Amino acid sequence: MTILQAAILGAVEGLTEFLPISSTGHLILAAHAMGLVGGVMNAFEIVIQAGALLAVVWLYRARVLQVLAGVTRPRSGGGRLLLKLLIAFLPAAILGLWLHHEIEEHLFGPRPVAIALLAGGVVMVLFERWRRSRARSPRFESVDAIPLSVALWIGLFQCASLWPGMSRSMVTILGGLILGCSALAAAEFSFLLALPTLGAATLFDFVKHRDSLLHGNEVGTAAIVTGLVVAAVVAAIAIRTFLRYLTRHGLAVFGWYRIALGVVLLLLLGHHAMGLP
Repeated sequence: MTILQAAILGAVEGLTEFLPISSTGHLILAAHAMGLVGGVMNAFEIVIQAGALLAVVWLYRARVLQVLAGVTRPRSGGGRLLLKLLIAFLPAAILGLWLHHEIEEHLFGPRPVAIALLAGGVVMVLFERWRRSRARSPRFESVDAIPLSVALWIGLFQCASLWPGMSRSMVTILGGLILGCSALAAAEFSFLLALPTLGAATLFDFVKHRDSLLHGNEVGTAAIVTGLVVAAVVAAIAIRTFLRYLTRHGLAVFGWYRIALGVVLLLLLGHHAMGLP
């Protein structure tokens, strides 16, 4: 892997991980376009995903410290938030472990990703039209106000993101909005939920591909450092920008982007223009 390829993939991960457009889907498409498949991508995704997580840890460091303090003080605000995150984390973790091999075998490819992008985009556009027509005030203005039952339902929504291309950010933010969270509360809970969810997935993948990452020669040290740093920086910028946009304009533009990208990909795949099965 070259430094340029590492930088591109790091930027793709950082930009798309916390936007509702699917980082996994975009990485699959980018990797296929650059001819990077198999072990090299499996190993490198661990690196850039860790970089994106570092951005959340830095931006929400006060919240992270609050949650860590809640380990020893379960009745504190940090303890309650920790419990919400654990409850929301468990459904996708259990289902993901159960269906891991089936998902990798059947859904990790350009065509399933294109279908998921298109379907998710349609859902987002329709939801935004419904939400604007009702114009109700949110019931939960902040992460602290989200009850345990709503956290569990957001976790159940997150299970849909096991389909590559559906987007973890999309389904958790959308779930939060449907359940009465403000745009800011839904997005921040989604970002914080990424820490246990993506952290566990990154650890799982590291154990699975550690030999390729630590001892293989497909990914050099320079590429690893480049991908990690680029993913972290771009993710931090993306999160800040997305929060400002979401609270003012909603999700519709991301839905239309997904629809356009999904349609284009399906047309290209239909004509074998990308040389892919």
